[in-house]
Amino acid sequence: MISSTTTFMGYRRENGRVGVRNHVIILPVDDISNAACEAVANNIKGTLALPHPYGRLQFGADLDLHFRTLIGTGSNPNVAAVVVIGIEEGWTNRIVEGIRKTGKPALGYSIELHGDHDTIMRASRGARELVQWASEKQREECKVSELWVSTKCGESDTTSGCGGNPTVGNAFDKLYELGSTLLFGETSEITGGEQLVAERCATPAVRERFMFMFNRYQDMINRHKTDDLSESQPTKGNIAGGLTTIEEKALGNIQKIGKKCRVDGVLDKAEEPTGPGLWFMDSSSAAAEMVTLCAASGFAVHFFPTGQGNVIGNPILPVIKICANPRTVRTMSEHIDVDTSGLLQRELTLDQAGDKLLDMMLRTANGRLTAAEALGHREFVLTRLYESA
Repeated sequence: MISSTTTFMGYRRENGRVGVRNHVIILPVDDISNAACEAVANNIKGTLALPHPYGRLQFGADLDLHFRTLIGTGSNPNVAAVVVIGIEEGWTNRIVEGIRKTGKPALGYSIELHGDHDTIMRASRGARELVQWASEKQREECKVSELWVSTKCGESDTTSGCGGNPTVGNAFDKLYELGSTLLFGETSEITGGEQLVAERCATPAVRERFMFMFNRYQDMINRHKTDDLSESQPTKGNIAGGLTTIEEKALGNIQKIGKKCRVDGVLDKAEEPTGPGLWFMDSSSAAAEMVTLCAASGFAVHFFPTGQGNVIGNPILPVIKICANPRTVRTMSEHIDVDTSGLLQRELTLDQAGDKLLDMMLRTANGRLTAAEALGHREFVLTRLYESA
C-alpha cells in the first residue's frame, strides 16, 4: 500500500522533474537523417537512436505536432541528454533549443554542407561526451507523487473491462489522492461513454474542452469514414475477445480512471500537463502512437492493461503490462508484468490487484526492466495529421 511517505529512487533533472531511466538518445529530425542517427548509436555504446518516417514537407498543425513530439521526447525526464541530427540547420536547431529549455544538454548537427561522414564523426564525438557525463548521474530518493503515470489499454477483451482496466483504476485512485500527475486518452475508444467522462470533469471549462476534443474526433470520422468503423473499432481482436460494439469497449476503457479521480485538465496531442491531477489527452487509440505521445507529454511510467495480449513497448517510457485473462497470461507470459487473473477467479480482490500493480510500478521506477524492455520492444511511432505538402 502506498502513502504520502512512499518513495522511490529516481533521476532528478535540471528542471526538477524526476525520471526512472537515464537514456542518451540520438534523435532524427526527419526520415532521411535516420541512417546517420543509427550510425552514431552504433558507434557510441549506451546511446539509443529513435528512427521514424516523418519530418519532410509537413506543415501547419501537423508540423507543430511533429516539433512538439520530438521536443517532448527529448525533454522527457527519462532522458538525460540528446543528440539531434537533421538534414538542415533551421529545424535541427529549433528542436535543440526546445529541449535545452529544460536545462538538460542537447547537441545539434545538420547534414547539409557536411555529408554523412563528417556529421556522424562530429555527432559521435558529442554523443560520447554526453553518455559519459550521463553515466555519472545518481538516483536519489523521490516522493511517489513526483512520478508521472500514464495509461492506455490494448487488445481489449471482456477480461479487460472486468479485471485489467479496473486494476489500473484502483491504482489511479490511490495515486490521485496523493497528488500525482496522471494521464489517459484514446479519444476513439470512449465513443458511447463520452458523457460518463464529461460528468467527471472538474469544472465546466474542462468539460467544454473535453467535449471539443471528442467532437473534433467525431467530425473527422464523419468526414472520412465509408459506412462505419468496422474492423477498426472494435478490432477483430476485440470481437474475438467478446466485445461486439464500441460502446462495450468504451465502458471497459473508462474503468481505467477509477472511481475517485476527476478529470482536472484536457490536453492536445503531446502537450504537457501544467499541474497535478488526472488529465485527458486527445490521442489515437493505436498503441504505439499513444504511448509515444505519452512519452512526449513527459510521463515516466506507463500502465498498459491487455486482454488478448499486446507486445507494445517504447524506447524511453517503461510500459508495464497488466492482464486478467488467464489464457493470455499462460500463452504470452513473457509479455506480462502483473498477473491479475486471480480477480476473475475470485482469488484476488480489486484492492489487492491495485496494490500489486503499484508495487510493480515502484520496482520499475527503481530500475527493474519491464517485460517489453527486456524483450527489446522500442516502438516509436509519431502521429501524423495530414499528407505531405
